[in-house]
Amino acid sequence: MKVLSDSLSFTTGGFNDIIDITQEVSHRITENGLTNGIVTLFVPGSTGGFTTIEYESGLVKDFTELMEKIIPSDVSYHHDARWGDGNGFSHVRASLLGPSLTIPFTNGELSLGTWQQIVFVDFDNRSRSRRIVLQFIGE
Repeated sequence: MKVLSDSLSFTTGGFNDIIDITQEVSHRITENGLTNGIVTLFVPGSTGGFTTIEYESGLVKDFTELMEKIIPSDVSYHHDARWGDGNGFSHVRASLLGPSLTIPFTNGELSLGTWQQIVFVDFDNRSRSRRIVLQFIGE
Protein backbone atom coordinates (compact mmCIF):
# COMPACT_ATOMS: atom_id res chain seq x y z
CA MET A 1 0.00 0.00 0.00
CA LYS A 2 1.31 3.44 -0.97
CA VAL A 3 0.30 6.98 -0.10
CA LEU A 4 1.21 9.44 -2.85
CA SER A 5 0.55 13.16 -3.07
CA ASP A 6 0.23 15.08 -6.32
CA SER A 7 -1.46 18.24 -7.56
CA LEU A 8 -3.20 19.86 -10.51
CA SER A 9 -2.97 23.55 -11.36
CA PHE A 10 -5.21 25.56 -13.66
CA THR A 11 -6.87 28.94 -14.08
CA THR A 12 -10.59 29.44 -13.60
CA GLY A 13 -13.00 32.19 -14.56
CA GLY A 14 -14.97 32.34 -11.32
CA PHE A 15 -18.75 32.79 -11.20
CA ASN A 16 -19.60 29.05 -11.19
CA ASP A 17 -16.87 28.10 -13.66
CA ILE A 18 -17.18 24.31 -13.84
CA ILE A 19 -14.01 22.50 -14.90
CA ASP A 20 -14.02 18.81 -15.88
CA ILE A 21 -10.85 17.32 -14.37
CA THR A 22 -11.70 13.63 -14.88
CA GLN A 23 -9.03 12.95 -17.50
CA GLU A 24 -6.30 14.70 -15.51
CA VAL A 25 -7.09 12.69 -12.37
CA SER A 26 -7.24 9.46 -14.37
CA HIS A 27 -3.91 10.28 -16.00
CA ARG A 28 -2.30 10.77 -12.57
CA ILE A 29 -3.43 7.28 -11.49
CA THR A 30 -1.62 5.79 -14.49
CA GLU A 31 1.37 8.13 -14.15
CA ASN A 32 1.83 7.09 -10.51
CA GLY A 33 1.68 3.38 -11.40
CA LEU A 34 -1.41 2.66 -9.32
CA THR A 35 -4.10 0.07 -10.06
CA ASN A 36 -6.42 -0.16 -7.04
CA GLY A 37 -7.21 2.31 -4.29
CA ILE A 38 -8.79 5.70 -3.66
CA VAL A 39 -7.99 9.26 -4.64
CA THR A 40 -8.98 12.22 -2.53
CA LEU A 41 -9.16 15.64 -4.16
CA PHE A 42 -8.91 18.75 -1.98
CA VAL A 43 -8.97 22.46 -2.77
CA PRO A 44 -7.07 24.76 -0.42
CA GLY A 45 -9.35 27.78 -0.22
CA SER A 46 -12.93 28.53 0.66
CA THR A 47 -14.55 29.53 -2.64
CA GLY A 48 -14.28 26.30 -4.65
CA GLY A 49 -15.56 22.76 -4.37
CA PHE A 50 -15.94 19.36 -6.02
CA THR A 51 -18.75 17.13 -7.17
CA THR A 52 -19.52 14.65 -9.91
CA ILE A 53 -21.90 15.56 -12.69
CA GLU A 54 -22.78 14.63 -16.23
CA TYR A 55 -20.60 17.30 -17.78
CA GLU A 56 -22.74 18.57 -20.64
CA SER A 57 -23.84 22.11 -21.42
CA GLY A 58 -27.48 21.71 -20.33
CA LEU A 59 -26.65 20.26 -16.93
CA VAL A 60 -23.83 22.76 -16.40
CA LYS A 61 -26.37 25.55 -17.00
CA ASP A 62 -28.93 23.83 -14.72
CA PHE A 63 -26.34 23.59 -11.93
CA THR A 64 -25.41 27.26 -12.29
CA GLU A 65 -29.08 28.31 -12.26
CA LEU A 66 -29.76 26.17 -9.17
CA MET A 67 -26.90 27.81 -7.27
CA GLU A 68 -28.23 31.24 -8.18
CA LYS A 69 -31.72 30.26 -6.94
CA ILE A 70 -30.64 28.81 -3.59
CA ILE A 71 -27.65 31.11 -2.90
CA PRO A 72 -28.15 34.29 -4.96
CA SER A 73 -25.16 36.42 -5.88
CA ASP A 74 -27.11 39.69 -5.82
CA VAL A 75 -28.04 39.83 -2.14
CA SER A 76 -26.07 41.09 0.84
CA TYR A 77 -24.08 38.64 2.97
CA HIS A 78 -22.55 39.33 6.39
CA HIS A 79 -19.18 38.28 4.97
CA ASP A 80 -19.40 41.13 2.45
CA ALA A 81 -19.98 43.66 5.21
CA ARG A 82 -16.93 42.42 7.10
CA TRP A 83 -14.44 42.14 4.22
CA GLY A 84 -15.96 44.27 1.45
CA ASP A 85 -14.97 41.80 -1.28
CA GLY A 86 -18.50 40.98 -2.46
CA ASN A 87 -17.96 37.22 -2.54
CA GLY A 88 -20.04 36.09 0.43
CA PHE A 89 -22.20 34.03 -1.91
CA SER A 90 -19.04 32.26 -3.13
CA HIS A 91 -18.13 31.10 0.36
CA VAL A 92 -21.65 29.89 1.14
CA ARG A 93 -21.88 27.97 -2.16
CA ALA A 94 -18.47 26.36 -1.64
CA SER A 95 -19.34 25.31 1.91
CA LEU A 96 -22.47 23.61 0.58
CA LEU A 97 -20.55 21.65 -2.05
CA GLY A 98 -17.47 20.92 0.06
CA PRO A 99 -13.70 21.22 -0.44
CA SER A 100 -12.98 17.52 -1.07
CA LEU A 101 -14.13 14.41 -2.89
CA THR A 102 -12.93 10.80 -2.63
CA ILE A 103 -13.28 8.34 -5.52
CA PRO A 104 -12.24 4.68 -5.70
CA PHE A 105 -10.32 3.27 -8.65
CA THR A 106 -9.99 -0.35 -9.75
CA ASN A 107 -7.70 -1.87 -12.38
CA GLY A 108 -6.26 1.59 -13.00
CA GLU A 109 -9.63 3.17 -13.80
CA LEU A 110 -11.79 5.56 -11.80
CA SER A 111 -14.97 3.84 -10.58
CA LEU A 112 -17.28 6.38 -12.21
CA GLY A 113 -20.58 5.82 -13.98
CA THR A 114 -20.85 6.13 -17.75
CA TRP A 115 -22.05 9.74 -17.63
CA GLN A 116 -20.25 10.80 -14.46
CA GLN A 117 -17.33 13.21 -14.49
CA ILE A 118 -15.30 14.82 -11.71
CA VAL A 119 -15.70 18.58 -11.71
CA PHE A 120 -14.17 21.47 -9.82
CA VAL A 121 -16.48 24.44 -9.36
CA ASP A 122 -15.02 27.90 -8.82
CA PHE A 123 -17.65 30.01 -7.07
CA ASP A 124 -15.49 33.11 -6.52
CA ASN A 125 -16.41 36.45 -8.07
CA ARG A 126 -13.19 36.68 -10.07
CA SER A 127 -10.80 34.48 -12.02
CA ARG A 128 -8.29 32.51 -9.98
CA SER A 129 -5.21 30.36 -10.27
CA ARG A 130 -6.10 27.13 -8.51
CA ARG A 131 -3.99 24.30 -7.15
CA ILE A 132 -5.80 21.08 -6.37
CA VAL A 133 -4.23 18.55 -4.00
CA LEU A 134 -4.56 14.89 -4.98
CA GLN A 135 -3.76 12.18 -2.48
CA PHE A 136 -3.74 8.56 -3.56
CA ILE A 137 -3.93 5.57 -1.27
CA GLY A 138 -3.47 2.36 -3.21
CA GLU A 139 -1.31 -0.19 -4.88
